[in-house]
Amino acid sequence: MHKTIEEARQFIKEFLAHSKNSSVLTGLAVPFTSLYPLSQEVKEVSLLIGAQNMNDASEGAFTGEIAGKMLVEAGARFVLLGHSERRHLYHESNEWINRKVKRAIEVGLQPVLCVGETLEEHDQQQAREVIAHQLREGLKEIEAHQLKNLVIAYEPIWAIGTGQSATPELAQEMHHFCRQILAELTSETQAQETIIQYGGSVHPSNAQELLAEPDIDGLLIGGASLSLESFTQIVNDSHSRI
Repeated sequence: MHKTIEEARQFIKEFLAHSKNSSVLTGLAVPFTSLYPLSQEVKEVSLLIGAQNMNDASEGAFTGEIAGKMLVEAGARFVLLGHSERRHLYHESNEWINRKVKRAIEVGLQPVLCVGETLEEHDQQQAREVIAHQLREGLKEIEAHQLKNLVIAYEPIWAIGTGQSATPELAQEMHHFCRQILAELTSETQAQETIIQYGGSVHPSNAQELLAEPDIDGLLIGGASLSLESFTQIVNDSHSRI
C-alpha cells in the first residue's frame, strides 16, 4: 500500500529513464487506483503492470472487493495471489486462493501464486510439507494446459522484511522442490518451463547471487522496489525475469 497515482507515475518515468537492461522482463504490482493510469504510461514499453490481489467472484455483493475482469479492463496483465500478507493478515485459505487462480486464468490474467513457510514451520523442518500443500491445494482441479502462463513465487515468510534472506543454496533447494511438485501436478516439461521467482529481503547485494541459481528464474521484490535506486540497480544488473 504505497504510492499515489502521481507518485507512481513519477517512479515509472524515472525508472524508464535510468533502466538500461531492456531485455529483463519487469512487472510492477501496483495499487488498484494506479492500474489504469500506469497501464497507459507503459503502452509503448515492455514494462508490465499487474494487481496485488483480486476476488474469486466475477461480480456480486462483495463490498470493497475487485473482480478479475475489472483488473483486465483497467490494464492489468498479471495478479499476485496468495501473497503471505493476504494469507496471514487477512486469513485467506488455500481453497479461496485456488478459486482466485481459476478465475484469473478464466479472465486472461497471469496468476502469480505465492507460497512460503513461516519461521516456526521453517524451524520445525516443515517447509517442504507446507509448500507442497500450498501448491497442491492452490492448483487443485486446474488442467495442466491452463497453467502454461502460471508464475510461482516462493517467499519464505521468515525472510520478508527482516533482512534475513534465504541463502542462494537454500532458495535453490526450495525452488527445485517446487518444480518437482509442479512436475507431479502437470508434466516435467511444464514444470521446467514455469517461472519460479524468489521473494524475501531481496536487495542489490544478493539479487544476482540468487538469480545465478539454476531453478531461480526471477525475483519478487518488496521493500527494495520502493527505492528507485535499489530497484533500478537490480534490474540493470539482471539477465532474468524480475
